[in-house]
Amino acid sequence: KTFGCRECGKEFGQSSDLSSHQKSHMVEKPYQCSQCEKLFKDRSTLLRHERVHTGEKPFECRECGKRFSRSSDIVVHRRTHTGEKPFQCLECGKSFSQRSNLFTH
Repeated sequence: KTFGCRECGKEFGQSSDLSSHQKSHMVEKPYQCSQCEKLFKDRSTLLRHERVHTGEKPFECRECGKRFSRSSDIVVHRRTHTGEKPFQCLECGKSFSQRSNLFTH
């Protein structure tokens, strides 16, 4: 079962994660994207978001050369090369490379 945010639609595997996330909608957001007018609470998050519009992908995989706009995406991608599956189902023991796949399972 997943828990969805009514504000933005983002889904979480645990209700406590949803509760923490919902606080992000209550924070002052003074930084606005000039392309789509979306608001952000800090400048670094705005700059990361702007890559959606520019297509910039500064993170490159050393193994295959594939590029990513977010550092978290390359961390997940590297697991395709290493075979690492750090997220394990406590009921059946099956492991997954991404937390979201464990929740879906």
